[in-house]
Amino acid sequence: MTTTSTGRGTGPGTPLLSIRDLEVTFRTEAGSAVAVRGASFDVHAGETVAVVGESGSGKSTTAAAVIGLLAGNGAVTGGSILFDGEDLTTLDDQAMHRLRGARIGMVPQDPMSNLNPVRRVGQQIDETLVDNGVVTGREVRARTVALLEEAGLPDAARRAQQYPHEFSGGMRQRALIAMGLAARPQLLIADEPTSALDVTVQRVILDGLTDLTDRLGVAVLLITHDLGLAAERADRIVVMYRGEVVEQGPARQLLTDPQHEYTRRLIAAAPSLASRRAELARAGADVTVAGAQDLLVAPAAHDAVADERPIVEVDHVSRVFRLRGKGLLGRSTDFTAVDDVSFVIPRGSTVAVVGESGSGKSTVAKMMLGLLAPTSGSIRFDGVDVTGKDRAAEVAFRRRVQPIFQDPYASLDPLFTIYRTIEEPLRAHGIGDGASRRARVRELMEQVALPADLLRRYPAELSGGQRQRVAIARALALEPELVVCDEAVSALDVIVQSQILRLLVELQERLGLSYLFISHDLAVVRQVADRVCVMQSGRLVEEGTVEEVFERPRTDYTRALLDAIPGRDLDLGRTA
Repeated sequence: MTTTSTGRGTGPGTPLLSIRDLEVTFRTEAGSAVAVRGASFDVHAGETVAVVGESGSGKSTTAAAVIGLLAGNGAVTGGSILFDGEDLTTLDDQAMHRLRGARIGMVPQDPMSNLNPVRRVGQQIDETLVDNGVVTGREVRARTVALLEEAGLPDAARRAQQYPHEFSGGMRQRALIAMGLAARPQLLIADEPTSALDVTVQRVILDGLTDLTDRLGVAVLLITHDLGLAAERADRIVVMYRGEVVEQGPARQLLTDPQHEYTRRLIAAAPSLASRRAELARAGADVTVAGAQDLLVAPAAHDAVADERPIVEVDHVSRVFRLRGKGLLGRSTDFTAVDDVSFVIPRGSTVAVVGESGSGKSTVAKMMLGLLAPTSGSIRFDGVDVTGKDRAAEVAFRRRVQPIFQDPYASLDPLFTIYRTIEEPLRAHGIGDGASRRARVRELMEQVALPADLLRRYPAELSGGQRQRVAIARALALEPELVVCDEAVSALDVIVQSQILRLLVELQERLGLSYLFISHDLAVVRQVADRVCVMQSGRLVEEGTVEEVFERPRTDYTRALLDAIPGRDLDLGRTA
């Protein structure tokens, strides 16, 4: 196990945070469950340490134990957490409350669920300042505005008067960073602070956070499942697996010479690192990582079908939404979400549509699925215009085009068993009798590599990766020809994400499927797509093969998206 500690922090001196043999246990109906066992690592003053691992690895539980925010059924049952020489496991609730915010700050994962939707953003930061005794009276609001400016929010005084729903995702995350650093803590815990953000917004947020913490001398404990991001942002990396620390060390050393098999799996599965390795390999660098290559998703190749008639032709499509003005007499305005977009999907291939939030890519997906009608233009499926279809044609069309949505938690009915979930499309379209549907459901479970004994379970009893496999099985039930994947892997850990991507590629080769792949993650797109369409503010600004777009981007916007891929500037080549 690599344990060397180097970085921009205090080096070999007394650590600011020292976790030793930590054990965290949760009480459940089935008995006690140990979520973290024997975990040990340090964070020095001014240092950034990233804890990485998949869901269930114990990384977020470890962070929650440090800041005293474990769920009610959880407790530290062993080991110690020394912060500035004081064992936090011995403090009562009142002492932890005084420490929390004032000396240990927190930036949580989901800004929408961690900001009060019925209170103005400024009021929530005001409260943080008052609770931690930073300032009082008339100074509070001035300090709030200064914090928002410091976190990179323009027009901060006006923004402080707004509600969270009036902020974009990146703006909400900046507000949480302002709250986390309000009391100038010694340690900031950032738990997946940018996982829900586009890569360009992610880079801006992380650049701002790094600048702030460097300037203030704040140590950072970064919790993430993205090894590329961790390697780019952290001095040291701690790898957790099934509640244990399996490896730790300087970021570059861990990436180029991983000692544990699980670390090698994480490196192989990380799309950003795969993208970087491909880039370096083309440049002639030796970037071999033992055991990594076997786990990479094989790039698709469908050039042979390019001369056939495309399965989908999108021809000068636009979609305009009517936005109501504020108040009873507010004037309505038009908003063009998709503006004169044209592209084709060759049969049996994968076309990716990429861009930031608000670029129009998901609106394109909804029009492709028949959930929205284009304001102008046409969409031809197998040569037939489907934008003006009648009811019978709509039903037939929906059988041939199926979706896989982003969130497997939200896209499956929690009251349906897995069997009922997969059978539902067959039942809705009147296909087969009970016996044939049961056989078809079992066949679909086999296709997505799920055991048949899961059919009696409910979505809540499955992991995120299993739920997404169920969503894929449901999408395949009607034997579609086109599958629309709308951010279908963005909510998954990198290892599970890699498994799902591999499954999609295998199903495409076996069943001859065509994919429309909607994503903001260009590192993922590089692994699975044949062609890429880049959208910005509703318009298609660039289109080409994966190699053309990634190696020879024609627009500044595409270059900005590529430059924002985490780990883009990492040197993964082996040294002599």
